Amino acid sequence: MDDELKRVIRGIALLNASEHDGKTRNDAVISKVIGAKPELRGKIKEVIPLIGEIVSEINKLSLSSQKAELDNSFPHLLVTKPKQERSGLPPLEGAEHGKVVTRFPPEPNGYPHIGHAKASIIDEEYARMYGGKLILRFDDTNPENERLEYYAAIKVGLDWLGIKYDITKNTSDDMDLIYKKAEELLASGNAYVCTCDKETISKNRREMLSCKCSTGSIEQNTKRWNNMFEKYKPREAIVRFRGDMSSENTAMRDPTLLRIIDEPHPLHKDKYRIWPNYDFAVAIEDSIDGVTHAFRTKEYELRNELYYVILDKLGLRKPKMMEFSRLEFEGMPVSKRVLKPLVEEGKVSGYDDPRLPTLEALRRRGIVPEAIRKFVLSLSFTKSDTLAPFKTLESFNRKIIDSTSIRLFVAVHPVKLTVTNNGLTEIEIPNHPQKDMGKRRIQLDGSFYISGEDASRLKVGDEIRLLELYNIKITKLGFDIEAEMTGIEFKPEIPKIQWISRKNAVNIDILIPKTLFVNEKFNENSLERMQALTEPYYLELNVGAEIQFVRYGYCRKDSANQVIYTHK
Repeated sequence: MDDELKRVIRGIALLNASEHDGKTRNDAVISKVIGAKPELRGKIKEVIPLIGEIVSEINKLSLSSQKAELDNSFPHLLVTKPKQERSGLPPLEGAEHGKVVTRFPPEPNGYPHIGHAKASIIDEEYARMYGGKLILRFDDTNPENERLEYYAAIKVGLDWLGIKYDITKNTSDDMDLIYKKAEELLASGNAYVCTCDKETISKNRREMLSCKCSTGSIEQNTKRWNNMFEKYKPREAIVRFRGDMSSENTAMRDPTLLRIIDEPHPLHKDKYRIWPNYDFAVAIEDSIDGVTHAFRTKEYELRNELYYVILDKLGLRKPKMMEFSRLEFEGMPVSKRVLKPLVEEGKVSGYDDPRLPTLEALRRRGIVPEAIRKFVLSLSFTKSDTLAPFKTLESFNRKIIDSTSIRLFVAVHPVKLTVTNNGLTEIEIPNHPQKDMGKRRIQLDGSFYISGEDASRLKVGDEIRLLELYNIKITKLGFDIEAEMTGIEFKPEIPKIQWISRKNAVNIDILIPKTLFVNEKFNENSLERMQALTEPYYLELNVGAEIQFVRYGYCRKDSANQVIYTHK
């Protein structure tokens, strides 16, 4: 091997050792050497002995000697590249630093999902990019669908995502103001009270025909408006905006502004019975709240004309409205019309079922907030439909959790293995190959479990290595495989398998979420339950701990005897 390669290996080994209390490991150095010199991938067997030799030399040095050599001979490895801050979002038109105000206006009618995550992250990123403010405003003007549970769930989800909002408010707290604005439109002739039935209204809008109510006087509309508070029943009268029934934009064909709902409101109980729809409330609220840039998904794009006309007729300040694409995953719809029946019919266990795209489900599955933010910002600000593969989010998540995930062995479909000449009673194994995350002690007596998949590949006479332990030679196959120890020297050319000590194995269930919908039909096999065995150290981990089961995948501890598979 040439001197240049030896220098590269030595520098990497010194740096790794200095970061881990003076000790480095072959596998940690191998991966970094291949990263620095990809051309060595096909020659790794030739390089491994040299790496082992240099690692051994480095580990004999004191930590101070390692750092001194690193400073003197490899100073370039200590140069930290400046972190590039990039939000992934384009500049805002007309934005002034310190004056930008954005808002996230969820309706409290369900649990927050990945679509809410995208909207709230974009709102927050722009507010922070320009040193502005973010408003969390609950769009709570439909008491038929809203519950206190959902207000709380949205706040919990935003807190988990790390969204920092400057102001919290409810649209329902401004009902008196909204009534006043409705009366202004009625008094100016820009709105009227319609008592036509639903079918007639729909037919007239399709055929671009005005109804008889639109010709009523201001006095008639004022009287009908007052009757809406007590006399009329739901669906007997609505307030409609006087738009343009001949418009190609259906949103402008005298749309509904307010309607009667006799359901108690989660916060205000029976105080109000006339409630604004989204179009009317959002225009008024955005203006009075000082919002400068309002964002919503592109299915609302045709309603922009109505948004601005309402503000014009009321003489209110107009924010800049912008649209972005809706976000959902393939096979994981976010629509409440789809998710709610799944919960109510018991097809999923709840809104935290790991198959769902809700934030509670993603958290329980082992997806971390930082991965969601990076994923959302990687999509940038676009109107292009975003039906993303879940694997894209997984790739962001994997990079983040790898350095904090405890490594444990696991045996799926376990098969017994007995090493007849085992001479060890205990072994200590590090909890992470690179990071200092402590060590665990495992009691040994020569009786093990190995995974069924590993067992199926064995033949009598095969030599394999039990990871972190010793090499063995298979002497007998059957229900209980037998082997004999052949030495402890690491041999890179022989297969390596994981194992579980039989005397203290822990039973666990692994829940494996799969695609929820296939061809728009609920997948009855979307959740697989697999029994497995793992190490006793598992019981010491807190619920919520991230685990990488070696050569199996990342999982999140869900309970004392259950984990949820996150991804490979």
